[in-house]
Amino acid sequence: MDKKIKEIAVIIAGIDEEYQNEVMEGIIACAKEYNANISCFAAFGGVISNSRYDEGEYKIYDLINYHRLDGVILLNNTISDESEKEKLIKRVTSSGLPAAALDWNGSPHFFNVRIDNKKAMAEIVNHVIEVHGAKTINYISGPLSNPEAEDRYETFLAVMAQHSLPLDARRVFFGDFRAADGRNAVKAFCRMGLSDPDAIICANDAMALAAAEELESAGYRIPEDIIVTGFDNIYNARHHRPALTTVKRPINEAGYTACKLILEELTGNPQEREVILNASPVFTGSCGCTAEADLTADEYMRSTYSLINRWRSDVSLLNRMTTSLAETETVDEELATIGEFVREIDCEQFCICLCEDWDRAYSSDNHDTDGTYTENMIAPLIISGEHTSSVDSFPCSNMYPVPMVTGGNISYFLPLHYRENCLGYYIITNSDFPLKSMLCHSIMLNISNSMENIRKLISLNSMIHELDRLYVNDQLCNIYNRNGFVRAADALFRKCLDEGSKLLISFIDMDGLKLINDNYGHKEGDFALQHLAQVISDCCTDDKICARFGGDEFIIVGSGSTDDDGVLLESNFHKQLENINRAIGKPYQIEASIGTIVTEVGENVTLFSLITKADSVMYEKKKRKKTSRYLRRV
Repeated sequence: MDKKIKEIAVIIAGIDEEYQNEVMEGIIACAKEYNANISCFAAFGGVISNSRYDEGEYKIYDLINYHRLDGVILLNNTISDESEKEKLIKRVTSSGLPAAALDWNGSPHFFNVRIDNKKAMAEIVNHVIEVHGAKTINYISGPLSNPEAEDRYETFLAVMAQHSLPLDARRVFFGDFRAADGRNAVKAFCRMGLSDPDAIICANDAMALAAAEELESAGYRIPEDIIVTGFDNIYNARHHRPALTTVKRPINEAGYTACKLILEELTGNPQEREVILNASPVFTGSCGCTAEADLTADEYMRSTYSLINRWRSDVSLLNRMTTSLAETETVDEELATIGEFVREIDCEQFCICLCEDWDRAYSSDNHDTDGTYTENMIAPLIISGEHTSSVDSFPCSNMYPVPMVTGGNISYFLPLHYRENCLGYYIITNSDFPLKSMLCHSIMLNISNSMENIRKLISLNSMIHELDRLYVNDQLCNIYNRNGFVRAADALFRKCLDEGSKLLISFIDMDGLKLINDNYGHKEGDFALQHLAQVISDCCTDDKICARFGGDEFIIVGSGSTDDDGVLLESNFHKQLENINRAIGKPYQIEASIGTIVTEVGENVTLFSLITKADSVMYEKKKRKKTSRYLRRV
């Protein structure tokens, strides 16, 4: 038997909902029995009705490296986006790994753990008709693209036909299994102007409970005026008043079985491709029946207290985290604040993994071509108990910044994004927080939004820096322009004033720029200016700065200088000019006149008065140079 620790991926959406909770609890129980590791990739797509947000959520599925896995449980019945669902089915199938799904027989590649929806739904509809005498029945369905919704709807139609009860199409509402659909269905039925139904059969409890609330707010009594039934037997259905007539399904067992099928297959024990589990109806108050309560009053009070207490604790955490994150202005402050609050979450390990370029401005050049995770990731925050660490770089294909070396670990991978823009992901290991906290999604959103605010602040500061650079730099010569010179030279001037040291100023004027422009074109003129600027820049050692002061005028300023520094600078300048002319091999020479002063500064002396003095020295040299050339020609 292979002793290697098995790595199983669970692909799921809406992990904080009760159905997903029960499935995951079954998967976890099985994985721990077999000492297997579970990597659960969870999105919250379809929750806030924002397509750009959903796109960012679903990118967590792009992280999955099937080459590092031994099997996959794809809960495609929890994913509402059809294109995303199809993409995942293709990826899992192409991987060749053992795979399981719940209530889906769309591919022979998958094990199918199926709960018999039809028998229980038939019992519910028959009960409402035969025991309670309902004749006019409305139906609230899930999406027919979902196999469970399709089974339940078809069963409803079949039972109605068996009893020769007509069904007006206007009495059927198709939703997405969400609570809002129950409310919207009742409103839609009321708008139709039809007679009141005797009963409303719902394809799940969430829609049934919302429909019951909407009916009661409109003045209807349940079940006296209208019977309402659900499907799933969730916590709220059991504890609603009246308790909801519904269907109890072995969801926990389904998760356990799906995981077991894969792990047994991996050990060389061939498994049946389909396992069918039975569901059973629960007839209680919302149809007019009475049933023995699942919990005693004391147990219910303890359960409710625990739920409220956790809710209050999580709300407090969210509120305190929100206000603290709002105060952060740097990545380090952000991560330190996140770390402080994450320690209140009971988890063995918490990681924030970021794309290498997460803090860059968004553009078409960012990330991979499909806008997802970068080839290498960083993990700036890893919290393990009291220990905090980081990983500077790790291959995205590893998924984990630090590999798991033991078995029986349950890790939740959650997306970190802003709208459709991928920033990274979270990993929460060995914690029930993602399952049990109703605010896990909100807290992750809070952190993501805060990271985006920091990214924007970084981008803004970078933009300000770039604007400042453009403001002070000459774009042609890549040295200071006049604005930059004033800022930098003033600092050197004040330094000399404070230290009582001498200031060096060299004023440089290019010779013959007009001749180069007239004879060889302005492009060559720009070339000559650029190379003269390079010579000037190369002469600026120690505490010296240079700038393009005007069209063909340049200036050098240095602090803490001696009289010999001026002579050395001019000598070096002329040598550099000779070298550059030999190197470029142009039909013209780059020439310039330079005048330098080294002087003390005082309170009554201005920088520009000294610049004028250096300019005068340069001009005298330029005149002598012209006179010398004239005499040589004569």
